[in-house]
Parts: sequence; structure tokens; C-alpha cells
Amino acid sequence: MVDRRVAERGVLTAPDELWDAVVRQAAVIGPLAEKDTVGLADADEAAAMLQISRRQVYVLVGRWRAGEGVVSDLLPGHSSGGRGGGRLSDEVEAIVQEVLRTRYLTRQRRTVAVIHREITRQCRARDLQVPSRGTVRRRIAQLDPVASATAREGSEAARPLRSAGGTPPEVTAVLEQVQVDHTPVDVIVVDEQHRLPIGRPYLTAAIDVVSRCVVGLVVTLEAPSATSVGLCLAHAATDKRPWLERLGAEVVWPMSGKPRELYVDNAAEFKSEALRRGCDQHGVRLRYRPPGLPYFGGIIERLIGTMMEMVHELPGTTFSNTAERGAYDSDAKAVLTLRELQRWLALAACCYHGQVHEGLSRTPAGVWAEMAAVASPVMVTNETAFLVDFLPVVRRTLSRSGFVIDHVQYYSDALKPWIARRERLGRFVLRRDPRDISRIWALDPDQDTYVKVPYRTLSRPPISVWEQKAAATRLREVGRAEVDENALFAMVVQTREITEAAAASTRKARRDRQRRTEAPPGPRRPTPPQKPPAPPANQGGEAVARPFEVIEQW
Repeated sequence: MVDRRVAERGVLTAPDELWDAVVRQAAVIGPLAEKDTVGLADADEAAAMLQISRRQVYVLVGRWRAGEGVVSDLLPGHSSGGRGGGRLSDEVEAIVQEVLRTRYLTRQRRTVAVIHREITRQCRARDLQVPSRGTVRRRIAQLDPVASATAREGSEAARPLRSAGGTPPEVTAVLEQVQVDHTPVDVIVVDEQHRLPIGRPYLTAAIDVVSRCVVGLVVTLEAPSATSVGLCLAHAATDKRPWLERLGAEVVWPMSGKPRELYVDNAAEFKSEALRRGCDQHGVRLRYRPPGLPYFGGIIERLIGTMMEMVHELPGTTFSNTAERGAYDSDAKAVLTLRELQRWLALAACCYHGQVHEGLSRTPAGVWAEMAAVASPVMVTNETAFLVDFLPVVRRTLSRSGFVIDHVQYYSDALKPWIARRERLGRFVLRRDPRDISRIWALDPDQDTYVKVPYRTLSRPPISVWEQKAAATRLREVGRAEVDENALFAMVVQTREITEAAAASTRKARRDRQRRTEAPPGPRRPTPPQKPPAPPANQGGEAVARPFEVIEQW
């Protein structure tokens, strides 16, 4: 775009006294400059009228003719030298600029006096004239304010100095851009069994930019990872009614669909291969914020801030910091389980959708309904298949006994066609859910589909990656140079027994137990058939038929 600027030539910036004098001069100099030749008599007459010298009259005539024939043509120009100008020699100027670059523009934040002393030392060492402290101060004032503040105080300190200019891409449809971010939730949750504190969970949230609707929300006890991002995307892209029914939340949350663009920060979990490949697979563009500029994700940041303000009203809140919390005992006041917190957040999100948004002047739900009627969002029908595309990727070769990942063997009859030609197939792409490693998904090299492969030994219990790693670490600590599968699962069983025994006394044990509870259910293990018990002998008389007290629902 062409920069069409209009210069301010002194009409408003010239002092009143100077402007009045120039107007009087223009009344005399203008007609004089129209003549082909300005003789001495005319010049002397004009000088007498304006009380200036003959030479000054000719200078003003020259300005008028060189200008546009307006009053401001006669305003005195700005001096390029003089006080504050560039009168230093090239050698001294070079010293000043070098000292400013290496000594002033640093996080040490040295004062002007210190900088001037260093310039003085270097100039005297080279027998050069020393500039005054005022000259150094003016050179500092000529530095770029944004670059100077960034170098001395960091990018966040320079943020108020930056222009908010630039035109972001216009977002005109729902799910055209979705922002995602994580945060620890400012509340302590309790375990399901003992109702005792287990710490703060993590929230991963996704918001649609154009409607400001919350489209995805996941609460976990695990730290943010590529898996939690995948879970949030799966929650955003699928129908939320089954999830709401499981939570017992009788609300309407129609905001679902596959986003076209995912706008995230530069955290490691957003740069994982699993997320990048999953987005490529489903046509979701992955876009990152500029580094060091968190306000580029201001929409999701404001949503998280609003949700945490609401969380501060819950019993067991930790507030935003220790100063705000004061003497409040968060552990003693905690009452909500992870499931109850999820239900509360779902209700809070639905309430938020029905409130007038300050930036929209409408409710987010109303904006979504209007735009979704024009272009219906693309829904994902198979949540499991969608989530698999975002699970962490592992590459392994196939052996006659299947795959081995972290000392655990996986096998299925579906692998038999591949085993015969495994030498030609190379390494397979495997995906594994860190919450439950009892099965993996192997990418079929012929059909580009995933095949579920369970443990080779089906009697093994479902465990998580963190349990597997903890067990392997303990085995090495007790002197096991090599870790085998049997020893690994035996250690997991021992660890769980210790956790169960200590669950009522330690927070970590209760948290570990709850993490296993929140893991997705694995495949049901086959149980050997048992001989039915013999009916009791008739103790005289007919048996009285009684109704069952409880019938288990499957």
C-alpha cells in the first residue's frame, strides 16, 4: 500500500508570534516575488516595511518562488546541525555508537553516567575530543524506543511501546480458527474413594475465534502433552451429548465440529509429530503465535482467565497466588472430585454461551447458531479413530512374536500377513495412548488403516506409561541390569498394592490411584469358565421365591 502522507508545514506547530510575523511578510513578499526582477529600490522598500535587511528580503523572495506560494513557505527551516546535531567527528561517533550497542543496550541497564565515563575513557585513549554528557544523552534519545526497551528490560516491558497495527486475517466463519491453550486449574480436587486432596488438575480448552464459543474442554491429572491436545480436539470435533450424559449435565452444548485452523503457542506439546501429522491427516492447518508475544493468543488467554475467576468461587480454590490466598486452607476446603469439576466446568461453559459477550454485543450461542446455519460444521462421527491420529507415534520393526515397546510385547493374529514379509516392510508406525498401554494401533502398510494390537499376554493389567516408566526405574534401582516384561508387571502390581495401602495417608498415592481411575477402559479380559455352584438342599418345604434386590445393568 502506498504511504500517502500529508506534511504539516507549520500551520499548527509554528508559535503564534512567529506565525503572525510570517503572515505580515507574506503580504509584502508575495507581490514582490511575482515580478520578473526585484530591484534594489523594491527590496529596500520591502525591508523598511518589514524592518529587516535587504539581504533577508532576497532570501524570503527565494523561499516564496521555490515554494508553493503559501504563507508557510516563509517559515524558517529546521537546522540539521547546531545543538543536538551530528557535529561529532566520525571517530568519536563510532565510539559512541559502539559503546551504546555493547554497554547500554544490555540487561545490565547501565546509567548514562556510566556510559559517558566509558566513552570518555576510550576517546582519551585515542586522543580524541570527549563529547559532553548531554550529547550522549541525546544519542540515547535517538535510539529506537522499542529496540532499546527490549534489549534492556525484555520483550514484555517493550510491549506497551509496540504498535498494535497490522491487519490480522479476517475470520468470517465458525471453526475457521480455533485457539487452544493449557493451564493448571486454581482448585484442589479430591479422590473418588477417600474424598481427600490429590492436588490441582490441568485444563486444556479450545475456543472458536469468530463466535467466542468454547468448543473443546478437557480436564486431566496429567501435565499438558500432545495427548491432552488430541483429547481436546476430539472433544471439539465430536457430538458432546454422550459426554454430557455421562457427566449428568442436563445442558445443551451444540458447538462441535472439526476446526480449519488451530492457533497455538510454541510449547513442545504443540510441535509434536503426532499433532502435526494428525492435523495434516484431517486438513487442520496448524499455526503458531509469534514467539514472545503471548497477547497474540489473547482470546484463549481471556477465556482461561475468566474461567479461573469463576473457579475462585469454588471450595478448595488456590486463588491466583499465595498473597491472594492468604490464610485460606485450600486442602481442608477441597470437596470436588475430578469428575465433579468437569461437570461444573461444562455447566459454566454453557452459562457463558448464553451471556452477552462484550466484544460481540451478542451471546456466543446466538452468533454460533446464526453462522452454523449458513455453513454447517464438519462433524467427526468416530471419536476413537479421530483420537488415534493424534496419539504419540512410535516406530518399531516387526518380529515373529509381534512388536516390543518399552519391554512390553504386543501381538495379534492380524499381524500374521505382515510377519511373512516383515523384512521388506521396514519399521511400522505405531500409536499408543499414554493413559493405557494395554493396546497399540499399528498402521497397515497396505491399506493406510490402523489395526488394534493388544498385549501378547492378555492377562496383563492395563497400565499407563507413567506406571511403566516408574516400574522400570525401580527395577534398575534394585540392581536389575535388564528389564523383562514379567519383572516389569510384577513391579507394577507391587507399586499398586503400596499405593492402595497408602491411599488414605498420602496425597501422591491418592493422585496415582485417581490417574488410573481416569484412564480409558481397556479391552475386557477373558475369564475362565467356572462350574456353577450346586443348588442348596431343600431343608423341608418349598423354597420361597424372593425378588432380586439389585440387578446389575450392562
